[in-house]
Amino acid sequence: MPAMSANTLDVIQYETVGSLSGLLRERAKRTPNNPAYRYFNIDSNAWEEITWQQTVNRVAQIQAALSSEALKPGDRVAIMLKNCPEWVQFEQAAIGLGLVVVPLYTNDRVDNISYVLQDAGVKLLLLEGQEDLDALTEISSQIGGLVRLLSTTKCKHTKPYSHFMTFNDWIENSIQTYENQQPALQSNSANLDDLATIVYTSGTTGRAKGVKLSHRNILANATGGTRHVTVYREDVFLSFLPLSHTLERTVGYYIPMMCGASIAFARSVSDLAEDLMTIKPTVLISVPRIYERIYGKISTQLTLKSSFAQSLFHKAVELGWCRFQHPNNTYILWPMLRTLVANKVMAKLGGRMRVAICGGAPLSLDVAKTFIGLGLNLVQGYGLTETSPIISANKMESNDPASVGTPLDGVEVKIGPNDELLTRGPSIMLGYWNNPTATKEIIDDDGWLHTGDKAKIEQNRIYITGRIKEIIVLSNGKKIAPADMEMAIAIDSLIDQVMVIGECRPFLAALIILNHEAWPALANKLNVNPDDPTTLKDLAVQKTVLQSINEHTRAFPGYAKIRQISVSLEPWTVENGLMTPTLKLKRNQILSHYENDINIMYEGH
Repeated sequence: MPAMSANTLDVIQYETVGSLSGLLRERAKRTPNNPAYRYFNIDSNAWEEITWQQTVNRVAQIQAALSSEALKPGDRVAIMLKNCPEWVQFEQAAIGLGLVVVPLYTNDRVDNISYVLQDAGVKLLLLEGQEDLDALTEISSQIGGLVRLLSTTKCKHTKPYSHFMTFNDWIENSIQTYENQQPALQSNSANLDDLATIVYTSGTTGRAKGVKLSHRNILANATGGTRHVTVYREDVFLSFLPLSHTLERTVGYYIPMMCGASIAFARSVSDLAEDLMTIKPTVLISVPRIYERIYGKISTQLTLKSSFAQSLFHKAVELGWCRFQHPNNTYILWPMLRTLVANKVMAKLGGRMRVAICGGAPLSLDVAKTFIGLGLNLVQGYGLTETSPIISANKMESNDPASVGTPLDGVEVKIGPNDELLTRGPSIMLGYWNNPTATKEIIDDDGWLHTGDKAKIEQNRIYITGRIKEIIVLSNGKKIAPADMEMAIAIDSLIDQVMVIGECRPFLAALIILNHEAWPALANKLNVNPDDPTTLKDLAVQKTVLQSINEHTRAFPGYAKIRQISVSLEPWTVENGLMTPTLKLKRNQILSHYENDINIMYEGH
């Protein structure tokens, strides 16, 4: 990777700014004319740039509009937008006035959106356009508490919303009273421990809970993050995880502001490959699923190459991994392999990637080894929405991809009963909104938050070993952590999604979603019709997929062998209610959805 022309450290100390809105004020004061955000303007069909000072000016204009509404400090306002400058600007304007921001996922189910709006008592909602507005029609009677509904694009059909306005019109109407003068940025004298946001966790079971995070929670967490992974003014982040996701919000939004780096908002996940080449980011934040998909694509493409090309690729990964483990050794073949293999893969990521951060779920060690071996500084971290979110992370100079790194400065960790990881520190949430019972269940009297994850700590490094509640107990008493097996199986380029089952059953089985691109090739190889859904139950297909699964899970104990599978092509998505907006499996819903298939797999056993 080419060296950056300069590396300027310019980290704002959070204690000096007083609040999240104070952070923006200080950033604009330090580097007013530096680029803050890049976005793709559909109207001009080009990427455009906004400076920190321009961001402040727009935030002040939005504050003028918010001040004209019947809102008071502590009232809740919601954002349901894809990542864009308006997301950041509106959020900064709101928290600067002491309002509490509730982020919503744009692809969430409408019943979940209704629940959050009502539970939080949201007074104002900002969304994107006609499609979002139409989706809310079926719950219009349930969201009568809104005093204003705004859209960033024009909408033709706005009934039954008498309080609807287009975002720009709303702002322009308000700033007219300033007689064409720029309104001043307002900053409510917030206490660091005041409530800043309520983030609803996308629970895999039951209703989401509203996590209350203060200004201190987020600022302390962002500060700790900058001490683990250094961020420079010259860094460019490519933002594509939803800003509703606390990982993206803290690491991909507040940390760049704290350090003066710029952010480019990706157009969509489908455009990610092209945006990487255009933006050439130096920092990327993602969940394991994205890296697994890239890994799967590489694996699929590799099968079409010659045996020599395949051998060259595997040798590059092997030698690159050895270099990672023993950086002081000399490897004569590496310059050639870097040119022929590694550099070509890194070029697909833009060619300037300095560090890639992975969090939100466990990352397969095989996937990590491949990317690290090819020269990507891939560091894994760990945390929860309830911890703002980072608890621990690896450092580039001491990276152990089998672990989730060491705790952030000021974060305490220990192992509690049942090997559960406990944590406490300045980033621990204030509690759950309107749910003191749930708060007491997760935070004990001594302030330790119970993560629900099993772990071990060795030399200050945390190793996650499983979920306390997501343990399958077979009818013979044997216990298996399904997430570990699912991670091993998902490496296969043929398989897009997998869920291991077997609770109180005599053996393990798996629900499998095949990759749409890889399936036709397998079908042709087995001489079955890829367009006929019934062929998924063909014995040859079942046998081939099962053999591949067992190959990937060979390292697991004998009782952890998958013995039956149910194969499908219909993906699990947020829209069909089988995944959370943060791409976690909704296990209970999936079990219910596939009840008949599961009964067939265990029939007679």
